[in-house]
Amino acid sequence: MAYAIAGYGWWALITPLYFHLLKEVPALEQLVWRVIAGVPTILFLLLALGRLGEVRDALCNRRVLGTLAISGVLIGVNWFVFLYAVLTDRLSEASLGYYISPLVAVLLGMLVLGERLRKTQWIAICIAAVGVVVMIITLGTLPWISLALACSFGLYGLTRKRVHAAPAPGLAVEMLLLFPLMAVGLLFMQLDTGMSAFGDSNFITTLLIFGGVQTMVPLICFAAGAKRLPLSTLGVLQYISPTGQLLLATLAFGEPFGSGQLLAFGFIWIAVVLYSTDAIRHVRQQRQFDISIPGEM
Repeated sequence: MAYAIAGYGWWALITPLYFHLLKEVPALEQLVWRVIAGVPTILFLLLALGRLGEVRDALCNRRVLGTLAISGVLIGVNWFVFLYAVLTDRLSEASLGYYISPLVAVLLGMLVLGERLRKTQWIAICIAAVGVVVMIITLGTLPWISLALACSFGLYGLTRKRVHAAPAPGLAVEMLLLFPLMAVGLLFMQLDTGMSAFGDSNFITTLLIFGGVQTMVPLICFAAGAKRLPLSTLGVLQYISPTGQLLLATLAFGEPFGSGQLLAFGFIWIAVVLYSTDAIRHVRQQRQFDISIPGEM
């Protein structure tokens, strides 16, 4: 429980605060450094765990490599949109995206994998859709940040579900595939446009270099918690992140949060409660069923 709370709490507070400190650095350059600094960090971690062989195996499997290339693009898009949301003072919209992300994942499971939705799941998705419509009316425009984050993360989860690669080695391959593109982008920024913020100050340079550590710490905590906790518990704890982000956006960053936004989030919160309650009840029923027929284990 402590591992999972630490991971989700990091994503809720430390990650947005980290990017907020780098507000003068363009989102694209931050993404570039997140990958460039993240590659040696995750490779060193896997080396310490004796799991570099899993990275080599994935790189040698064309089907796995192709799927991880797609998931790498999706997680890159997700990271960039979140960065953009923080830098443009729209963290509350980002939190909305992560609230509805599990519901999008359930919907994708039905559309792509043919999974059947339970009645409560349908109700939760419909209520969340109402919340999105209210947000559109409130903002006067499509909340593309929320939808982009929810859809990119939902598609990322769906893609990773269809590939035979463990989370950490898979992430290492994704970042290795993104690395050449990011290196070219960094070279372009430094030599051609002169727009790179790297080296402008010791503070900014240090933060950019430690971008890999900032990325890996919550992932390690999350993995440790996921290994030990039931999925139902983990599913409820995941809402720590968007809740913390919303509080940070409104209380610390001073983002506007009017009655229309409150109404939209109210619908989303009701959907989240329904979804989480249904998920916990379903897991408990399944567990009781498994206990009742031990010969089928």
